[in-house]
Amino acid sequence: MSTDAPQVICLGEALVDFLPPGRGAKVREVTQWRPCLGGGPSNIAVGLARLGVRSALLGVTGDDEFGHFLLNGLKREGVDTRHFHQLPGGQTGLAFISLDDKGERSFSFFRRDTAEYRLARRHIDEPFIGSTQVLQLGTNSLVLSEAREAALHAVDVARQAGRVVSCDPNVRLHVWRSPEELKTLLRTLVPRCNVFKMSEEEVALVTGHDDVDSGLRWLVQQGVSVPVITRGAQGASSVWQGHRVDIPALVVDVVDTTGAGDGFMAGLLAGLLRNHFWSTPTIEKLREAMALGCRVGAHAVQHLGATDGLPRNI
Repeated sequence: MSTDAPQVICLGEALVDFLPPGRGAKVREVTQWRPCLGGGPSNIAVGLARLGVRSALLGVTGDDEFGHFLLNGLKREGVDTRHFHQLPGGQTGLAFISLDDKGERSFSFFRRDTAEYRLARRHIDEPFIGSTQVLQLGTNSLVLSEAREAALHAVDVARQAGRVVSCDPNVRLHVWRSPEELKTLLRTLVPRCNVFKMSEEEVALVTGHDDVDSGLRWLVQQGVSVPVITRGAQGASSVWQGHRVDIPALVVDVVDTTGAGDGFMAGLLAGLLRNHFWSTPTIEKLREAMALGCRVGAHAVQHLGATDGLPRNI
């Protein structure tokens, strides 16, 4: 494997997040906005790069000013953007984020028919996919059938090359014409994944079950070897060879919960790679990786925005 090959390729969207200067104001009340890198797969790629993992983002953005903002920002973070394509004439998705007094978010999106949805088979470079160790997917950019087909092709290429396939669906139902389309994609995707992480709020939609234990068991039954459910202030849970694994969350002052799950995912993958989990998997290594995920997520929520608080080399 080439020494400049990415260890993790993140497939999916990058958005421009516009952040307010502080908490407690609705979008209509904010008078100043700060543009920042955003979008789940992009945030994970940045988090990995800051943790010393070679990461790449595979996806599509616009060739407008916002697309250039994203491309330049990702490059500054050390993310490999060779396969992050700018669509001629395409517009870049935007998200305006407001925060309540507890740091919980609400979003105003401008991403209808934007470039992020235009992933196609021609964007999937098979040797590039085969060069990585982990292919990490989101689902929010896969609302069009051509994009879903391209992503599933990338998954099949990774699996055939013996690579790890990981997914954090990071569900945003507003982008889907019907929840059933997302559920159909997940029924196809989940059995192809080695790692699958979701939030506790997503368990019912993804698995059809209402509790953490049942959700984890369902993922194992689908063939997922590392199933993880993040639980906010309760930390994160997994199961390994029938044994429940629970990692507590760190107690911190929460400023903004944006990107907490993305930070966890970056830490989890970095931890699994650091301790060579895939060559010699053990429950202790899984615990260590999940604990790193919780630490990175805790750093993320202490700052405004999805990436400002992502730590470097912890």
